[in-house]
Amino acid sequence: MTQQPEPARATAPTALAERAVAPDLARGAMLLLIALANAHLFLHGHPVGVRGYPADGSTADRVVAWVLLTFVDGRAYPLFGLLFGYGMVQLARRLERTGTTVTATKALLRRRGRWLLLLGLLHATLLFNGDVVGAYGLLGILFAGAVLSDDRRLLVSAGVWLVPVALLGLAMGAPTGPDVTAFFPSMGTTDPLAAAGWRVVEWVGLTLFYVLTLAAAVLGGAWAARRGLLTRPEQHVRSLRTGAVLGLGVAAAGAQPLALMATQVWSEPTVLGLLLAASLHLVSGYAGGVGYACVAGLVVVVLRGRRGVVVEALVATGQRSLTCYLAQSVVFVSLLASYGGGLGDELGVATVSVVAVLTWLATVVMAVLLARAGARGPFERLLRRLTYGPRPAVRATPYPE
Repeated sequence: MTQQPEPARATAPTALAERAVAPDLARGAMLLLIALANAHLFLHGHPVGVRGYPADGSTADRVVAWVLLTFVDGRAYPLFGLLFGYGMVQLARRLERTGTTVTATKALLRRRGRWLLLLGLLHATLLFNGDVVGAYGLLGILFAGAVLSDDRRLLVSAGVWLVPVALLGLAMGAPTGPDVTAFFPSMGTTDPLAAAGWRVVEWVGLTLFYVLTLAAAVLGGAWAARRGLLTRPEQHVRSLRTGAVLGLGVAAAGAQPLALMATQVWSEPTVLGLLLAASLHLVSGYAGGVGYACVAGLVVVVLRGRRGVVVEALVATGQRSLTCYLAQSVVFVSLLASYGGGLGDELGVATVSVVAVLTWLATVVMAVLLARAGARGPFERLLRRLTYGPRPAVRATPYPE
């Protein structure tokens, strides 16, 4: 008879004041990048150009599109992946400190991944086809064991997984037809039920795409967590500086061919040039994700324990990142979607980016209010209850992360 692994013991949540600052700070700022990266996807009724940006924008729209493609688009999600992998290792270490076996830890990570996958499906069905929660759930299921590997294996595996990033990046440069007026069919569908059907189909394809293109980020984040790059940033200042400068520099330079094509400065690229530019953009986005994570670590070092209003607000947002991420979709659908508020056919990239910033600010305010009330995010509480069940929690013993 096969012996079943013992269930992982529910650890008491780390007190918010005791959590490492840099990962939460990065998550809070990352949500601004996520909002900016997603908002233009809700535009419809415009000819679709490179990477889903409208081809008929004003000068202001083109300038904003250049900024987004250089610093945000394809850079935010690798950062998201790095932080997800980092968090998986932190959770595994907390379980280790309660005496949980490796087998039971893997089982819990996979159970958590299954609930994230289901939550992602519900998010896509009800609101947004571009949901990434389900993809991270699937990555958690697939890599529950891999993130616990040794440093060398994690780095080698992350490097191998960059190959599909480069190959799938080519697909991002595929030209769209002249009559296409929405990047996804669901975004141009006004019937709510039909749009929901389209969203589920699109979500399946996008989830597989995210898994293949973000696996390297998750494994890289696990490697960074094992070395404590963000939990002990003061010990890695030189590495963080190098990562920030090189990462953001490579990301900005690698974005230029596609950014210039999207803004029609490079007005008549060949199909091959477009495909290669899209691949370069996606691969260089990994460097941007690394760069942004390193900046968060350096900010914590500079602060030396001091926290102003802005840092406290960003940290509070990062501690409730799942709730804040889902709240963005509620706002975008209510205002922009063809199957919701419908304003996406009246706005351009510049104005919809303003909506994205205001939406992010609203979630920051929500997170601060929750923090002042001593409350965690509702979806963070829900995920914890689904993952651990109602078993009593055990406080993990102190251990440097």
